[in-house]
Amino acid sequence: MAGTDEDAVTAADEALYVLTAVLLTPAKFPSVLGDDYPEACAALGLAPLADGYGLVLGQDGDGARWTVVVDDVSLVAVAIASWDCGMEYDLSPDERSVVAALPGWPLAVAVAAPNVPAPHDPGPDVADGPPLAPPDTSRWGPAQRRLGADEIALQWAIWREQISDADFSVPGGPDGPGPDQAPASAEGAEEATVEAVAVAVKDEQAEQAEQAEQAESTNGSKGHGGVRRVLAEARAYVDSPPPLGRVRSSFAPGDARTLRADGPGWSLVARTDDIAFVLLDAEPGEVLPVGRGPELPGLLDALEKMAVRPI
Repeated sequence: MAGTDEDAVTAADEALYVLTAVLLTPAKFPSVLGDDYPEACAALGLAPLADGYGLVLGQDGDGARWTVVVDDVSLVAVAIASWDCGMEYDLSPDERSVVAALPGWPLAVAVAAPNVPAPHDPGPDVADGPPLAPPDTSRWGPAQRRLGADEIALQWAIWREQISDADFSVPGGPDGPGPDQAPASAEGAEEATVEAVAVAVKDEQAEQAEQAEQAESTNGSKGHGGVRRVLAEARAYVDSPPPLGRVRSSFAPGDARTLRADGPGWSLVARTDDIAFVLLDAEPGEVLPVGRGPELPGLLDALEKMAVRPI
């Protein structure tokens, strides 16, 4: 929950009752919308400006959903920080900062403005083009994969405590660390088991059979073939920088940083002083841990140096 029934901005000549707001910048954007910042902007029909945008989501007096795009990123960032601290903040951007008023919401919002009709999309008589709608996360795919990675980054300690260093086999093979362990289980971690990701739990025989098949598919070298591809593509980012926002760095306890990297069909979440987790479109609902080994620390260090950081 973000604003109150007194928080309003002007959009399309209508008062907008603010429900929440998010940042759309190279370092922080709703990853459900895309693997990188330009892709997330394209989902909203926006140009990927270097400074980014603030997205203000709310309802007009008739209850219709609207997303107001503003270029006053600092104002929206202050509002979000205040709300996160439990403080009230009247988010009322100046009309001159409004870039666009888009019908609909690009993200799911679970609250509604009081004393107005229930949330609904505005009619074609007041909206230019089809209304925005949240990506489909009812089944496994890129949007849900990215939401799963978001959840791991947010609940790192819960996910990490499920993995013992003894679970990792000795790294090997010419391509780097050998992440040939079984997918992590979410058993006992209720806060982390959200719709964003459902971790598959397999019995011992299935694990052994899968590991044997994976080892064979990589010409005898240890490791999960899909994860090795992810690590190779992430290493390629160091030499050939990807689109802005594909690699992001954020706060972590101590001197570490939380790294997030995405690519076609994959997401990686890591701590620079610890292990990594990989999610694949081709592996529905599974979270694959990657041990540090001799290669991962150097890869994470290189990614950290090129990553986009919040200002």
